[in-house]
Amino acid sequence: MVEKEFILKLEESVRNACEIDNTLFEKFDVKRGLRNADGTGVLVGLTNIGDVVGYRKEDGKVVAIPGKLFYRGIDIDDITTGFQKENRHGFDETVYLLLTGHLPGPEELKTFSTHMASLRPLPDDFVKDMILSMKGKNVLNILARSVLGLYTLDDEPDNITLDNMIRQSLNIIAKFPTIVAYSYQALRHLYMRRTLSIRHPQPGLSPAENFLYLIKGDKKGYSKLEADLLDLMLVLHAEHGGGNNSTFTMRVTSSSETDIYSAVTSAIGSLKGPLHGGANVRVLEMMEDLKKNVKDWTSEKEVEEYLLRILNKKANDFSGKIYGIGHAVYTISDPRAGILKEKARELAIEKGRLDEFELYSMVERITPEVFRVFKGEKATKVLCINVDFYSGFVYSCLEISRELYTPLFAIARVSGWCTHRIEELTFSAKRIIRPAFKNVYGTRHYLPLNERS
Repeated sequence: MVEKEFILKLEESVRNACEIDNTLFEKFDVKRGLRNADGTGVLVGLTNIGDVVGYRKEDGKVVAIPGKLFYRGIDIDDITTGFQKENRHGFDETVYLLLTGHLPGPEELKTFSTHMASLRPLPDDFVKDMILSMKGKNVLNILARSVLGLYTLDDEPDNITLDNMIRQSLNIIAKFPTIVAYSYQALRHLYMRRTLSIRHPQPGLSPAENFLYLIKGDKKGYSKLEADLLDLMLVLHAEHGGGNNSTFTMRVTSSSETDIYSAVTSAIGSLKGPLHGGANVRVLEMMEDLKKNVKDWTSEKEVEEYLLRILNKKANDFSGKIYGIGHAVYTISDPRAGILKEKARELAIEKGRLDEFELYSMVERITPEVFRVFKGEKATKVLCINVDFYSGFVYSCLEISRELYTPLFAIARVSGWCTHRIEELTFSAKRIIRPAFKNVYGTRHYLPLNERS
């Protein structure tokens, strides 16, 4: 029997074995997706790191409020406004803030940035053996493999003392952009038949500038605004509370006291999912389909009709989803999206793509009403765009390949992951995370082999 026939024969049994009556979830008050009945997240832990605010509870009811995001108690809007006013990049400062709980002084930031830059290079043999010699079709998969490979270069990979975890975290955060850039170059060479270009990280560049240099080459290959936008993207994606899927995965895995390389790899696997880190690519693909099928980009009527076709599963990928709209926590607004939109318009003007930006703005503006029309009396949910709505457009304007969209998310978020791991393993009341699942399959008797039909 060929493999395909063998798998098909097993399929029905496997499907039946996995089927669970939906009424049982209500009967046993199961918090599916770790969500309460009102859609809010189940409280499973405490943290000092990030705070995601999108609603408040009044008299037992959830009330939508404008979204806020705090890094160590500081509003993300204040953080981004601060370093942009001073005309400098803010990612190193953000990593320092997340790890230490306070903003660095001028000398502290200079010393920290210099140290991080010194950690960017990868050993030549590592690049050859882990990245260039082993073919890979996905940058995140190559990244995950390479992170596990870093274990072999660590003299104390399993040591979870605080000083060692800090050392490991800084090394991983610093090397992530280099690994991603080299992984992309390898993929580009193997599958796109392009010239293989492996450049050495430049110590005098910021993380955003250095990444653009590694993938584009000449320092004149990108504008100041492009580097500023990428730095802003890294800051906005660095942390998002302990409840997002990849960070929670990091904490769950770390709670077993496994090594940091295994824990980071598990978080990468979570981020790779299209319902998490891959959403920005889906927004871009949706907008590309819209541009092909709407003749007049300035016509609200035509755009409304297209969005309704999406909701009716008659357009784009036929999923019925308008990507980039809605969020698990934010209701009225995603603060990251507002910050990004302002700079995205500047970039669109520089790149001569203002008409596309205005189309995005129209979709943002009219989608909530289109959704209400579609749902009718059932339309009770408040909708807003999330950060993914404009991020794909920004990366496109930066002429960054979509194979790098989610890996760039990882480059930013690994700083939050490592900080949450440290918090998880230094908290005095730490326990391995072990939620409960109720078995509803029932019991049965074991039958001898000759009695089975």
